[in-house]
Amino acid sequence: MPQPSGDAARALVVSEPIRSGRQVYAARGDLVVLGPVSPGAELLADGNIHVYGPLRGRALAGLSGDRNARIFCQSLEAEMVSIAGLYRISEDMDPAVQRKPVQIWLDEGYLRIDPLG
Repeated sequence: MPQPSGDAARALVVSEPIRSGRQVYAARGDLVVLGPVSPGAELLADGNIHVYGPLRGRALAGLSGDRNARIFCQSLEAEMVSIAGLYRISEDMDPAVQRKPVQIWLDEGYLRIDPLG
């Protein structure tokens, strides 16, 4: 069976809540948060971001330029979201997707926020 190289992408899994003022960065991989993200907290990942709780801070996926990265969360309450440098702040988000489970992704250069399910 092939073994992964030392540079293989890995997921950083955080099981505790991410408090205000804290920054968590998943270099060369995905970030998985198993609890809530507070306002003022920042999630950064070169890959995807998964939040299994409310996302109230900032989430920036695809930091290394990966335009295929996505953000998934159980409740979108974010201050800002970004994929590969394209961003949207909370004031510009459709109220129909706020406080709902969503995925955030790039579609032909446009940042989309779509309900899950």
